[in-house]
Amino acid sequence: MTSKERVLATLACGQADRVPINYCANEGIDRRLKAHFGLAPDAHEALARALHVDFRDVNVRYTGPKLHPDFPERGVNSDDWGIRRVWVPNDSGGYWDFCDFPLREATEEEVAAWPLPSPDDFDYASVRENCRNQADLALFIGHPGLPDIINGNGMLRTMEQVLVDLITDDPAGMLLTKRRADILFEVMSRTLEAAKGGIDFLWMGEDLGTQIGPTIGLDLYRRQFRPMHQRFIDLAKSFDLPVMIHSCGSSSWAFEDFIEMGINAVDTLQPEAKNMAPEYLKARFGGRLAFHGCISTAGPVAYGTVDETVAYCRRTLDIMKPGGGYCFAPTHMLQDNSPTENVLAMYDTAMECGRY
Repeated sequence: MTSKERVLATLACGQADRVPINYCANEGIDRRLKAHFGLAPDAHEALARALHVDFRDVNVRYTGPKLHPDFPERGVNSDDWGIRRVWVPNDSGGYWDFCDFPLREATEEEVAAWPLPSPDDFDYASVRENCRNQADLALFIGHPGLPDIINGNGMLRTMEQVLVDLITDDPAGMLLTKRRADILFEVMSRTLEAAKGGIDFLWMGEDLGTQIGPTIGLDLYRRQFRPMHQRFIDLAKSFDLPVMIHSCGSSSWAFEDFIEMGINAVDTLQPEAKNMAPEYLKARFGGRLAFHGCISTAGPVAYGTVDETVAYCRRTLDIMKPGGGYCFAPTHMLQDNSPTENVLAMYDTAMECGRY
């Protein structure tokens, strides 16, 4: 099967020739993997091929005017939403973490005046050609942060304030939610039109869980999140596309709603979180939802030996693979503290034990 055929069969809760494979990593481990294979630092496609990755994203580049100033000691993200970051080092590398939160105390009028990118200022012209050039692969639009109210708004407003906004219907917070969602929706709609059938599924997300339980209640999800999520799902369905949704932490409490909404697959599946063990997910939702993830970035891949990594990946496959409907992937970006040999063993095990 091609990657496209393999992934589409799996997202339909079916069985393919092998489990599809995906990859996501921090810069440090990504660099080490490329060095292992003798690849250049920018050889992203070659690394994906070496790891037998079936998935590729379809992006449109922002080409509009610069909307926010640079901060030499900070950084503004490339899509120019005005989010600021600062480098926070740690023992194995570091992260660009969010800072300053310029809309933390903004009024409704200040949110209305905050510059955001126009859907007119993206490069849709190259989408169709990009899809044709990768026709054998499983191509998706979106990402785990689409539309992601909690994180997306939180990068500008703080997560604490966003949660208060959602509970109290704060006008400034609700306006930011609407502005962001409208832009993301229109960009996605135009990209799908430009692809002319070349895109295979939508990836969206909203972080709904902590390690020990839900971040929010089901009633708040249904009142504030579900209507907006449904809008994106309905757009994807109008193009006959399956939908995969990302959520960190304990999120299985929302899966019945996901099924009702037309979501086909769930991503991340942190096995350490409450009610997220592979056995629990497969028994309760297998055949109704496909799964993507389950290989913990905080388990043996990071802290174990090669043998422990292999045994862990085999056990996960033994649980999730029967009957199909499972995509092998890390729960989050592979961390820089993961030994290179463990990550290589992880992907070798997927190929060796993932065949039907």
